[in-house]
Amino acid sequence: MDTSNITIRGARTHNLAGLDLDIPRHRLVVFVGRSGSGKSSLVFDTVAAEAGYQFNETYPPFVRNRLPKWARPPVDRIDGVSPVVVIDQRRIGGNARSTVGTITDTWTYLRLLYSRIGEPWAGESDHFSFNEPAGMCRACTGLGEVVVSATERFLDLDRSLADGAILLPGFGHGGYWYEQYAGIGVFDPDTPLREWTETERDALLYGGSAADLLGRRPPKDYEGIVERFERIHLHTSDNLSERKQETIRRFTRSERCAECGGDRLNEESRAVTVLGHTIGEMAGLEVGELADLVATLRVPQVAPVVEALRARLDAMTTIGLGYLTLGRATTTLSGGESQRIKTVKHLGSSLIEMTYVVDEPTVGLHPTDVASMTRLLARLRDSGNSVLVVEHDPAVMACADQIVELGPGAGAEGGRLVFQGTFADLRAADTPTARALARQRTARREPRQATGKLTVAEAYRNNLCGVTVDIPTGVMTVLTGVAGSGKSSLAAEFASRHEAIALDQKPVSANRRSTPLTYTGIAPAVRKLFARHNRAPAGLFSANSAGGCPNCGGLGVIYTDLAFLDGQQTVCDSCHGRRFTPEALSHTVDGLSIADIDFLTVAEAIERLPEPAITRALERLAEVGLGYLRLGEPLSGLSGGECQRLKIARELREAAEPAVYLLDEPTTGLHPADIETLLRVVDALVDSGHTVVVIEHDLEVIRHADWLIDLGPGPGRHGGTVLFEGPVTHYTDHATPTSRALDAARSE
Repeated sequence: MDTSNITIRGARTHNLAGLDLDIPRHRLVVFVGRSGSGKSSLVFDTVAAEAGYQFNETYPPFVRNRLPKWARPPVDRIDGVSPVVVIDQRRIGGNARSTVGTITDTWTYLRLLYSRIGEPWAGESDHFSFNEPAGMCRACTGLGEVVVSATERFLDLDRSLADGAILLPGFGHGGYWYEQYAGIGVFDPDTPLREWTETERDALLYGGSAADLLGRRPPKDYEGIVERFERIHLHTSDNLSERKQETIRRFTRSERCAECGGDRLNEESRAVTVLGHTIGEMAGLEVGELADLVATLRVPQVAPVVEALRARLDAMTTIGLGYLTLGRATTTLSGGESQRIKTVKHLGSSLIEMTYVVDEPTVGLHPTDVASMTRLLARLRDSGNSVLVVEHDPAVMACADQIVELGPGAGAEGGRLVFQGTFADLRAADTPTARALARQRTARREPRQATGKLTVAEAYRNNLCGVTVDIPTGVMTVLTGVAGSGKSSLAAEFASRHEAIALDQKPVSANRRSTPLTYTGIAPAVRKLFARHNRAPAGLFSANSAGGCPNCGGLGVIYTDLAFLDGQQTVCDSCHGRRFTPEALSHTVDGLSIADIDFLTVAEAIERLPEPAITRALERLAEVGLGYLRLGEPLSGLSGGECQRLKIARELREAAEPAVYLLDEPTTGLHPADIETLLRVVDALVDSGHTVVVIEHDLEVIRHADWLIDLGPGPGRHGGTVLFEGPVTHYTDHATPTSRALDAARSE
């Protein structure tokens, strides 16, 4: 066996077209190609999946049953794989109790320090854990925040009770709860609330002593709206329905716990100090500051703890996360920050002969920060490992030992090897990536004129230093700055003050039944089309209803759970994978059965299903470059770039009035050639009268903007100020990271 390569023969995962490839081991290999060309299918779903499957096979059944399951990929042969470490873009999960400190284990070391040398002594390490009863604050149960009623959202003061002044669900005219206020003879149901006295409004909201001041006694069991809302929605222990959860999201907000001040710990634990700092104060320091402070600790009995803590903190600083604090919730981290945190544990590892599979490590990184990530990748390789990277950034390609390009197109047009060699050889080749790298890019010469402005004044969210900016309307504005400079904080503040349609980096929800057909919402229209043409009930054309194959439940496959072995998925013997009953399949439209619809591409469906309700949604997919997708392919098999554009196509719907769109790094997962398509979509929105605000690091998108707002100059407490506002072409020769990156791009 040739151990110098990972040998792949006949790979057929997703759109891979029987791919044959030899990947050199102990090298940094970067995989490039158009979005949907098969990069992730090869690296993650073939190489990593096979390595994970074989490694799990070395464990006994009891252990295998508790390990992550790897589905063995469809490939004729794959040799030379080694244990794999996958570092993907998926945001770190967790919940409100998960913080940067807990996810990196640094909090464990801090707890150990405080339990051993803290003064006054308060107990073992669990007394400094906000997830343990011994340590958590009783008032907020260790969350650091409490949920309170957002009473300012409860009422519309310009309406009367009869006109729906109470905005909470269930309080509408004629309902039971409505009568508890409008029908008790205390309040005037026909007068707008703005004309009520403050005492009357307080009585409506809070009841109690305020109601006694009205001079008109309410019933003995009278509850103010706030009391009733909190009793029903916040003080119940049952499993909340989706409707109740949505109501809570709309009419509550989180506030810092008054008892612990956000430290999450009880009074005894909050009183303990090390080096004159409580553990909560240390959790509030930036990682870089905390590392410097811990370095001054000279106590022999805890020297191993200090050494381990410093190593972890230094690793976080090395990969550009020195601006984070250990108390920051993981739910607030971006995809790029989550990915880099996952690499922390591997920096100090002495394991060799591993295969590291990394998905777009530059996501969320400013161009000036990319060098630190490429040094990390080289360090993993030089330690005796194989590093396989899916990436679109030319700076990462330039550092690779070898480039592998798949394509030439996406979907059925991809899945083939179009190039393998050095970066210099790629620049001289005639491939989609080579052409995209060679294309000359120019900034927008004449920015579009704004139609107005939306102001954010005196913003102090997170690290913002009283920022005041004007966001021009009717144009494209880009927010730039190094990671942690305050871009997302400014965007969040903007969204909280002005109505905006936000497209964040949360992944597309995908389950076994999720497809472009269902995700775009056109499935009902397709069923109605078949029902009308064939004079049959619409339910007959639903695989989840009357038309579904009874043997497989409309899935087309039978899944068999084999306990500690991988589950087996086989094609249904009854419907042969077509999901529908024979009766449903006997009806056609334009010669197509309902099962044939799954195999149509978006472009084909636009031509063959000329129904306005169908074509409108599909045309948006085509506009963002997804015309090649088949309507029935599972979303779980799509690449990150495809999922991102699918979400954009769904959300960027036409609005009756000019709207504001807020996009968070929309180039994530996009090939340089696909960025052109994205910019055409953005331009179409702006030309239609909409306002687009984009958080972005990609220089092509930045140079395309009409207006630029740059924050910094550094991350965390070193950022949070506005460095520049104005047209992109005016931002030259400034001593800032973004200006330097733009100047460098202009000189290329």
